[in-house]
Amino acid sequence: MESEVKLTKLASCAGCGAKVGAGVLAQLLEGLPVHRDENLLVGFDKSDDASVYRISEELALVQTVDFFPPIADDPYLFGQIAATNALSDVYAMGGEPKLALNLLCVPEKMPKDAVHQLLRGGYEKVYEAGAIITGGHSILDPEPKYGLAVTGFVHPDKMLTNSGAKPGDVLLLTKPLGIGILTTAAKADLCPADALSLAHRLMTTLNKSARDQMVQYNVHACTDVTGFGFLGHLLEMAQGSDVSVTVDTAALDLIPAALELAEMGILPEGMYRNRKFAECAVDGSSVPLAVQDMLYDPQTAGGLLMAVDPADADALLAALQPVVPSAQRVGVVSAYQDGPRIKLI
Repeated sequence: MESEVKLTKLASCAGCGAKVGAGVLAQLLEGLPVHRDENLLVGFDKSDDASVYRISEELALVQTVDFFPPIADDPYLFGQIAATNALSDVYAMGGEPKLALNLLCVPEKMPKDAVHQLLRGGYEKVYEAGAIITGGHSILDPEPKYGLAVTGFVHPDKMLTNSGAKPGDVLLLTKPLGIGILTTAAKADLCPADALSLAHRLMTTLNKSARDQMVQYNVHACTDVTGFGFLGHLLEMAQGSDVSVTVDTAALDLIPAALELAEMGILPEGMYRNRKFAECAVDGSSVPLAVQDMLYDPQTAGGLLMAVDPADADALLAALQPVVPSAQRVGVVSAYQDGPRIKLI
């Protein structure tokens, strides 16, 4: 359905473009006490996608939370996208989501049917993931926001983090880039209808199939590409793993309409935040500016970025091709020497 109220007009920014920048976030967390627990395998000090707590030798709890302002005017679609995005962090850790709680902020005058459709979109996407929404919390807010707190499970010895990449690893990516640019253009009615439809399909495609294939192979590190953009999340992986990365920009699947918009200078504010955070660690002098902009573009419900053992890379790529929106072999990992950690070619 189409909402009588244009949801995106009620928000100053959309989707994961609303995230606090990675550099600012690090400053905000600096100095906070980190309490040690031998069973806390991943905490907020790791810059990872979710926390992981070991329950037993064979079971660990994966927890994450994600919510944002509207990225679509249709409330049902907005609910689907927000849920897909929140579930993704569990998949990035190699886990399976099981329980979820709604996080909902709504204007007092928002039509009840619109709120119902928003929640229905979230519920149906969570059920598609094989999980259950068990409750939540809602408040009144002039700007609508929606998302989920998600709990999943993973074997402690099989969990994935963004800091395990090793020299020689191959980088695989499972969705094209450019979603943030398309949704930004859509707010100004500048996005072609077919490109916006593609963005909506991508943002409502769970990373479940990518995760289900990934865990069958020797993957050393994984993260999902969301608000910090491809290069922001890749830099966190490179820093956490203490490695360098070479990215083949010609191998990246860049949405053509988004590239055209980037060349016109139609870019989300979050792109500039991401560039400010990561560009000091990126050597991209030989790559056109518009292409670089797309690599800093904040994605909402983006794909999984995996660092795969080279012996398994071809097999995993082949397994991903029929089940993900765009299986791409985009780079290689090497030992870090000095200078920029990421080189674009």
